[in-house]
Amino acid sequence: MDAGTYRLLHYDYVPDIVERRDPFRPGHLAAIEEAVADGRMVAAGAVGVPPSGGMLVFSDVGDEAIRAYAEADPYVVAGLVTAWRIEPWTVVAAR
Repeated sequence: MDAGTYRLLHYDYVPDIVERRDPFRPGHLAAIEEAVADGRMVAAGAVGVPPSGGMLVFSDVGDEAIRAYAEADPYVVAGLVTAWRIEPWTVVAAR
């Protein structure tokens, strides 16, 4: 990841995400893998132990495309995400 402007997609998870996610996890991870492979997403992962949310980092993608991604995500569709939001992220240093 380079310095520059990115878009963050923040997810807030249901408290029992670990117990409920198994049927939806393959589709959720496949969508992430596809977005990384085509260059839309540069990083993604859970936040917290146990996870309380997720963060997905998009590059060169507008809010409408990110909104469409979130609305199709199996975790969102299944109600495992209680809230989500998109925010700009300006990276000033990266490795």
